[in-house]
Amino acid sequence: MRLRPASFHRSLVAGALALTAVLSGAPIAYATPDTAAAFRSGPVTGCLDQAVAGTVEEQRLTRGINGGPSVPAEILRRSGFDRQVDLFTHLLCRVPNRQAATKLVRTQGELLWRTATHRAQHAPPGADALPATDDRGLYWARISMALALRRWQPDFGLGTTERAELLRSFEYASRGITSTRFSPGVRKVLVTGFDPFTLDADIRIGNPSGANALTLDGRRWTINGTTYEIQTVVFPVRYPDFDEHMVEDALAPHYRPGPQHADLVMTASQGRVGIFDLEVFNGRRRSVSSIGDNNNLWGGGTISAPVVAPGMPAGPEWLTSSLPLARMAQTDVTPFRTRVNTSILEIPAGQTTPVRRPDGPTPGSTASEGAGGGYLSNEVAYRNTLQRDHLDPTMPAGHLHVPVLSFALTNKTAITDPTYESNRNAIITGSHAILRAALT
Repeated sequence: MRLRPASFHRSLVAGALALTAVLSGAPIAYATPDTAAAFRSGPVTGCLDQAVAGTVEEQRLTRGINGGPSVPAEILRRSGFDRQVDLFTHLLCRVPNRQAATKLVRTQGELLWRTATHRAQHAPPGADALPATDDRGLYWARISMALALRRWQPDFGLGTTERAELLRSFEYASRGITSTRFSPGVRKVLVTGFDPFTLDADIRIGNPSGANALTLDGRRWTINGTTYEIQTVVFPVRYPDFDEHMVEDALAPHYRPGPQHADLVMTASQGRVGIFDLEVFNGRRRSVSSIGDNNNLWGGGTISAPVVAPGMPAGPEWLTSSLPLARMAQTDVTPFRTRVNTSILEIPAGQTTPVRRPDGPTPGSTASEGAGGGYLSNEVAYRNTLQRDHLDPTMPAGHLHVPVLSFALTNKTAITDPTYESNRNAIITGSHAILRAALT
């Protein structure tokens, strides 16, 4: 039986309360409707040290436009995720010990992910609610909950390493990484997306690749008589998470032999205006110097001096997509267009000046920009195809750049508008069609 969105939320609250009752040793009666109603009155903050400023990413939670009210707060309210943030804070302030904290953080992270994917695939209630496919509520809820965890001051004390482990557990769980468990008896497809980024330029923006991932998680498609199950992950736009092998942790289990071995792995990110790019060549190095990540950290490279990420596994300068690109490129993605992108920027062997090559790299060259650029989009594509080459060279694997999602030109302050919504839905529809073509 499928739950309606409101019923789904109530069931999640009840389950979370019951879990906390068990962890704390309280009777199950603790998780009553009256208790659940009390959680809707607002967050408990007595266990949080408000003097902890949080990361650059977390500090954007209070940002408005031209000194106005917080945009993230409005997104949270209109997506319903403010209730999940409040619930997490309540539960955190009642955790009795480190063991319970470990279980609670993992459970609440997975609960947040399940809530987001359920919402993305069902019409949300309320006239003021943001549309189901809006990915921004999940992003700002995760940031809010991470800040609460960073500020948390439990009675039993918490060391720096222990807190970092809890934050890592929450990140992995709330991004789908701990729940990409395929069912037996189906063909298996793994798709990834990204968080919103460039938020200093516009605090309102989302990321259609992340929205696409939310709409696909857990879905089953039957194509030509074959049933495919799709699992998804959404990655952060942060260099340190990549340096600490989040991508490999998420993807490698689905390249290794066994019941979780996938049949196709496609990473995705936001790319160019009006175009779906099927990226052919993935470069090994970082070279973007115009923007930082979501914590305003820079990758350290330039197009003339690209760098290899710290801890990057051994591999060649260039890797190639093994997706069925020609078939995927024939997909109708109106009003956008689709292309197979072979253009790269290389430093030819024995030279120091970058050269643009429309048809891929030359032997011995250094990767300045892959077909997907020199930022984390290219890097997730490289890390994906590197896992393929290390663990299963026959796997269809590669990267899709989806079109840029923009507001109406006249909209400078509202968090959404008809142009924004219709464009996001068109990008998602096109992304689904391209994936279907890969499986045909």
